Amino acid sequence: MAHDWDAGRLDSDLSGAGPDTLAVRAGQQRTPEGEHGEPLFFTSSYVFRSAADAAATFAGEMPGNVYSRYTNPTVRAFEQRIAAMEGAEQAVATSSGMSAILATVMSLCSAGDHVLVSRSVFGATVSLFEKYFKRFGLEVDFVPLVDLQRWERAFKPNTKLVFVESPSNPLAELVDIEALAGICHAKGALFAVDNCFCTPALQQPLALGADIVIHSATKYIDGQGRCLGGVVAGRAELMKELVGFLRTAGPTMSPFNAWVFLKGLETLRLRMQAHCASAQVLADWLEQQSGVEKVYYAGLESHPQHELAKRQQKDFGAVLSFEIAGGKEAAWRFIDATRLISITANLGDSKTTITHPATTTHGRLSPEERANAGIRDSLIRVAVGLEEVEDLKADLARGLAAI
Repeated sequence: MAHDWDAGRLDSDLSGAGPDTLAVRAGQQRTPEGEHGEPLFFTSSYVFRSAADAAATFAGEMPGNVYSRYTNPTVRAFEQRIAAMEGAEQAVATSSGMSAILATVMSLCSAGDHVLVSRSVFGATVSLFEKYFKRFGLEVDFVPLVDLQRWERAFKPNTKLVFVESPSNPLAELVDIEALAGICHAKGALFAVDNCFCTPALQQPLALGADIVIHSATKYIDGQGRCLGGVVAGRAELMKELVGFLRTAGPTMSPFNAWVFLKGLETLRLRMQAHCASAQVLADWLEQQSGVEKVYYAGLESHPQHELAKRQQKDFGAVLSFEIAGGKEAAWRFIDATRLISITANLGDSKTTITHPATTTHGRLSPEERANAGIRDSLIRVAVGLEEVEDLKADLARGLAAI
């Protein structure tokens, strides 16, 4: 039914709203239909009132949608919600977490630039920098995540970007984000933090001094292992460069996936709270088991960066790793003996997952690269889901019994 349109009271006033409210309501601008839930815009292109309007919109002289490769209302709602939750001026959504990293580097770096990357990053991230970015003239060096002195010494006059995961995958290492941000800015480099493991519900790197925050939305933002997506957030001047890359290269988030992620954000804090609580219980329990040699989880007082985690995170996350005696053969026996937990390399799901990083997530790395990253054959990673924690404990006990 056609009627005159004035958003008025239909759009929420979010001035001064807290993070939980922003997670539920930020980014939504209601259409003349007055819908309560966010609408899905399934369209590749958009129509214009006149040729002159089309020309002005394409040229960026007039706001409006042009083509869903880089302007789609559902995707924009997701971007605006993430930006609000991260305290960013703007966010840009991409087709996957890896394409978010790709878009960041391709947009902000050029051949001849130098990039510093933390040594303990996801295996595919190492491959992206080592095998592909170097091919196009980017200098790349890897630095131990926790060692600020090594970071400071690694800078060169042409260092353009520093990229870290904190916490790291899979060893839960952390860097002092505020301290490293100070070093980066003193050296004139941009500082990007992959915030996938914490999400904005647990950590806000921009508030700690980072310039850019990156997510694989595939993980906790979705929360149920359904869709692929990524997102980058930061200052508008930086995000403008990413929009240009998306417009040209096209690693675009689909409207349907953006809609799923919008729904995921509404429950993000509650889910992360439950994930973290169960992960803490399991980490405490595993640390007491005779077959376990070492547990990697920042929520443990034995973790060397426990106090740092308490200072810069609201909780300790849902991913833990542990080493057992017996190397790969024992690790595989442990994993195969479980009967409830899913054997898959994904994480951030409501279903708990278990994997052997040395032969899956980091399997494409050379033995030397794995050793440098601390990925031993005896390491097992568990991403704790939302099941009853006693059921998870019982399943891990099956693994222990098998070794």
